[in-house]
Amino acid sequence: MFRTVLSAVAIVIASVCLAPAAAAEGPYANCTQAKADGAYDIPQDDPNYWPGGDRDGDGIACES
Repeated sequence: MFRTVLSAVAIVIASVCLAPAAAAEGPYANCTQAKADGAYDIPQDDPNYWPGGDRDGDGIACES
């Protein structure tokens, strides 16, 4: 029983500690989120670029 509780606590701690790092990688969910983080005019070669954020198809997402 103690091992089960200890394992559950370890999983919760690991998921809480790793969640912010995972959220920081990759594209934003939308331009509102990107702009709130200060990300404007994201070029196509930037890891945070995604085609859904590039409305006019010019290679720049979340234009200011």
